[in-house]
Amino acid sequence: MISFMRIFIVALFLLIACPAYAAPDAVDHSGDIKAVEQYLQNLESARARFVQTAHDGTQFPGTFYLERPGKLRFDYDPPVEDFVVADGFFIYFYDAALGEQTNAPIGQTLADFFLRRDLKLEGDISVQNVTRNEQFLLIELAQADDLEAGSLTLAFKEGPLTLKKWRVLDAQGLITEVELFYLKTDITHPGGLFVYADPDRGKVRYND
Repeated sequence: MISFMRIFIVALFLLIACPAYAAPDAVDHSGDIKAVEQYLQNLESARARFVQTAHDGTQFPGTFYLERPGKLRFDYDPPVEDFVVADGFFIYFYDAALGEQTNAPIGQTLADFFLRRDLKLEGDISVQNVTRNEQFLLIELAQADDLEAGSLTLAFKEGPLTLKKWRVLDAQGLITEVELFYLKTDITHPGGLFVYADPDRGKVRYND
């Protein structure tokens, strides 16, 4: 069976080689970009159900929590016991099959884009393309200093603008997609939700 946590790491650690997206077209999308930027900046807390879909169609449902700046959590539904949590400093990935966790500073991961206090679609983030289809407004992003270091597509419903999904394309052309359902914002989360706790030891571990 594919290590599903490794699939998620691909989706969050967008520091792998990926083909760069095409350059933006001649249409002025500055209004769309500004609207998306403002929406994401105002998305301070949220909770949603999600379905993560791997390149082979394998799906993993769960619950997503967000508290900006700095914190998020992905809890996967049983029988999967893996989880991902960012505590404001580090992001942790717990792999139940291996019984171990890996971690990295948030600033070294794609999660930093969502979790930074001052979220702007400029500077180190480059808007590669803006398009619409019958369902979504699509914004393709890449690292401004290395357009081939990774690409991310955000999909928004309009009327009102709402984040619906995101998609990562890896170097082999494989797609990992996370789709959100029943998104609720301005949520008060329970204490301790964004702290890494070792499931094997039942202890909460705080960063110094």
